Amino acid sequence: MKVGIFIPIGNNGWLISQNAPQYKPTFELNKQITLAAEHYGFDFALSMIKLRGFGGKTEFWDHNLESFTLMAGLAAVTSRIQLFATAASLVMPPAIVARMTSTIDSIANGRFGVNLVTGWQRPEYSQMGMWPGDEFFSNRYDYLSEYIQVLRDLWGTGKSDFQGAHFHMDDCRLSPQPQADIKVICAGQSDAGMAFSAQHADYNFCFGKGVNTPKAFAPAAQKLIEATQVTGRDVSTFVLMMVIADETDEAARAKWDHYKAGVDEEAVAWLGVQGAVDKTSGADTNVRQMADPTSAVNINMGTLVGSYASVARMLDEVAEVEGTEGVLLTFDNFVEGVEAFGQRIQPLMNSRVEVATPVPTQVGAVQAAVGAAS
Repeated sequence: MKVGIFIPIGNNGWLISQNAPQYKPTFELNKQITLAAEHYGFDFALSMIKLRGFGGKTEFWDHNLESFTLMAGLAAVTSRIQLFATAASLVMPPAIVARMTSTIDSIANGRFGVNLVTGWQRPEYSQMGMWPGDEFFSNRYDYLSEYIQVLRDLWGTGKSDFQGAHFHMDDCRLSPQPQADIKVICAGQSDAGMAFSAQHADYNFCFGKGVNTPKAFAPAAQKLIEATQVTGRDVSTFVLMMVIADETDEAARAKWDHYKAGVDEEAVAWLGVQGAVDKTSGADTNVRQMADPTSAVNINMGTLVGSYASVARMLDEVAEVEGTEGVLLTFDNFVEGVEAFGQRIQPLMNSRVEVATPVPTQVGAVQAAVGAAS
C-alpha cells in the first residue's frame, strides 16, 4: 500500500481546536516534514489550496501558503518522493497550470502531479470577484472536464485548439512539455465527481469515516470501481486519514479527547454554513461530511486513534479494501507524527514490509535522546 502525507499548508494542520498545536505554515516547516517523509519511504506529498479560512479563536486556515510555489520549492530540495500541487481551477487558467506543471516537472525531474478541485467555498472566490454564481455547483464537473482536456492537450502535444462551453483555445502552445506522464488526482464523491474521476483522473481521494473504523470508506471505493467499469479506465482510491498515536491506546485516546474538548466552535460553525450552500442534488459528499458537527474538530476525516501497534493494524485493514491503492495521512503533530510513523508504525505494517526502516532523522534522534534521559 502506498502512503502519502497531506502537508500542513494552512495554519494548525487539520485540527480545529484551541488545545491542538498552534502554528503558522512556513516553507521551513513543510520542508522538514517532507524531507522526513521522504527519509521514511513515503510515496508522495500533497498540498491543498485554501484561499480563505474559517476564522474563530484559532483563525483556522486564515493563514495559508500557495500550493504550486510551495511544491516547486520542495521539488528543489527532495530527490525521490512524488509531489502533488492543487490547482484552484476557478482562478487558475488551464494553460497557466499546464506551464507551471511543466516547470515543476523540470525541477522535480518527473516527480510532479496535479490535484484538480472545482471549489466549494464561495467566499474564497467571491472575495476576489471571481465566483461565477451558485449555478456553478451544478455544472462544475462540466467545467472541469473541459479544463482537464486543455491540460491533457498541452501536456501531450504542446498545442490546444479546444473549443467548448467554458474554454476557447486558439493555437495555444506549451513548450517544453513535461518529461513525465502527469498524474491527476480528483476528490469527487458525488455521482458527477465519481464519473469525472473515472473518465479523467488517475487517482480519486475520499474521506475516511469515523474513529477507528478503517474500512468505513469501502462503499466509496466500490462506487469508484463501478464507475470505472463504465469507462474502462484504471483509477484507484486513496483514503484520507488522521493518525493520533502514542505508546498506549489510552494515551492516544487522551490526546484525542483533549483536542475535542478544545474545539473552536466559531470556526466549526463557519464550516457548517459554507458546507450547506451547495443545495444541488449532486452536492459533494466530502463537503457534507466535513460540515457534519459530529466530529468537526478534525473536519470529520477518518481518524485512527491508538497505540503504534493498533494504528499499524488499522492501516493494514485499510489496505484490504478492494480498489484501494493507498492512504493520505495527516497527523495531530506533523513533525513528531512522521517520525513516529517511520520508526514505530510502518515497521509493524504487513502492507509496508517492503519499506526499510532507516535510522531516525536528526529530529527523531534528539527526541529519542530526550526520552532516554528522562
